[in-house]
Amino acid sequence: MSGKDNHRARVEKNLEDMMDRDWRLFRAKLVAQEAHDAQLNAERNQKRVSDISNDHDEKQAKQEKFGNIFAAFFHHKGNDDASIFNGDNIGTPESMIPDMCEDPFVSKDELPVLFQPKVNVNKHRWAHSLSHIEPGCVLIANEKLGGVFHQTVVLVIEHSDVTGSTGIIINRPMEGNLNKIASETQSNLDLSLKLAFNSSPVTYGGPVMQEEYSILHGYGEVEGSKKVAPGVFVGGSEQLMFEVRKHYMSSDQALFVKGHSAWVPNQLSREVSKGVWYPASVSSDFILRYAGAPVSDDDNPSDLWADILTCMGGKFQEVAKQYSKKGDRRMMP
Repeated sequence: MSGKDNHRARVEKNLEDMMDRDWRLFRAKLVAQEAHDAQLNAERNQKRVSDISNDHDEKQAKQEKFGNIFAAFFHHKGNDDASIFNGDNIGTPESMIPDMCEDPFVSKDELPVLFQPKVNVNKHRWAHSLSHIEPGCVLIANEKLGGVFHQTVVLVIEHSDVTGSTGIIINRPMEGNLNKIASETQSNLDLSLKLAFNSSPVTYGGPVMQEEYSILHGYGEVEGSKKVAPGVFVGGSEQLMFEVRKHYMSSDQALFVKGHSAWVPNQLSREVSKGVWYPASVSSDFILRYAGAPVSDDDNPSDLWADILTCMGGKFQEVAKQYSKKGDRRMMP
């Protein structure tokens, strides 16, 4: 791939950032909105129980009216399984506008705006739990998990019920830079890469194939790289080497990962079902914490495990308060 193509990959990535095209961020806003609505409903219910007043019917009517708008949006009037056989509206386009929408001039294209989440989410710092495993999510170690995975954060690279799962630990920075670590330990790293990225940070990625290195970055989807999540890429070290040599990229914007983690088919799903891991979707800045991502005053720069749990809130925040002690930098095998 030419330098022009590398530049294009970088521009495309920057455009995605400017246009907020991270679908995970939109999902995070929906999750935050649901949590906010649940809290409001709980407060309202508590108030109804303690204060039965004349305005109860009015509030209930408003709530039902808003719910009916949603119901009308997803379930159009006259289109249930029984009435469809009457022949009405067969072969004719249906209106997507809810009958009870108060705006008489709203169009179909404007409907998503009406239902946009109203809760603000910091695009650089967000995290929420997941009920499933997906590539690009992170696995947050249960506070009771010991061994090399104690209080680790694992980025899932691949996940399949057929071929198994692979991931890399992203919060175990090792002492020294790439040149030092690759020179003092068994390594299959190419000499040219070692020289170009000599000052790059290194993290312990897992117990599998520790002589092999992969590269985690947010530069762009250059040749040889894989887009794991919006703004997060693995691989493409050869092309990134050219960008570093031309001073288009700084070596500290790449995190080299020593070894990786792997699971046979269904193994990771079993571990999650037993509570070994907390699957979560997190911002790209959390994932790239040790690959040059900016750190704000709200962050805990020395403990990614606790930082993500704290951001998730609720019971996860309590886990972080109770168990976070050692931080990210530890002696690794």
